[in-house]
Amino acid sequence: MQSTRLILLALLFAALPLTAVAAGDPAAGKQKAASCASCHGADGNSVNPAWPRLAGQHANYLVKQLSEYKSGERQNSIMAGMAAGLSEDDMADIAAFYARQTVKAEGEPEGDLALGERIYAAGIPERNVAACAACHGPEGRGNPLAKFPSLAGQHAAYTVSTLRAFAEGQRANDRAAMMREVAAELTEAEMKAVAAYTESLR
Repeated sequence: MQSTRLILLALLFAALPLTAVAAGDPAAGKQKAASCASCHGADGNSVNPAWPRLAGQHANYLVKQLSEYKSGERQNSIMAGMAAGLSEDDMADIAAFYARQTVKAEGEPEGDLALGERIYAAGIPERNVAACAACHGPEGRGNPLAKFPSLAGQHAAYTVSTLRAFAEGQRANDRAAMMREVAAELTEAEMKAVAAYTESLR
């Protein structure tokens, strides 16, 4: 059963030893992240819902994404250019800075929050869709050891675009294709419902 396999994989990855990542210097990261502020905000809280909020995101996850933008494993022309000149220490510093900020999501997202909560907490068993909470936690805080991101307070529009990218295979930097398999089974309405619900988490 697909959902069972995904949950088992999530548990397996969560139990793996943490890959060595430089601790990072948040003070240095604040200076290095100055060029990121025009899109992501001075404290990692982007104003444009098409761009992700980075505040409060796990440092290991941010380092992984920056490394994969630089290598080309994750495709985005703007971010590839931003990451091209970053060293491993730069990435660790920037990630440490954002990880120490507080996500600021205000207001109630528009969408079917009840449907989003059901899918997030229990999945869609009849379609073998695993519960989002299995990897991202009941409060949307993610799993830093497994490099599963925090979703709480993330812009719903960004989360929907991410789910679409996984569903269509435009993004493929997920472990064991877990996100691609889940996203491919979701309808547009279900993606929007889940995204609204995760943005509502505080």
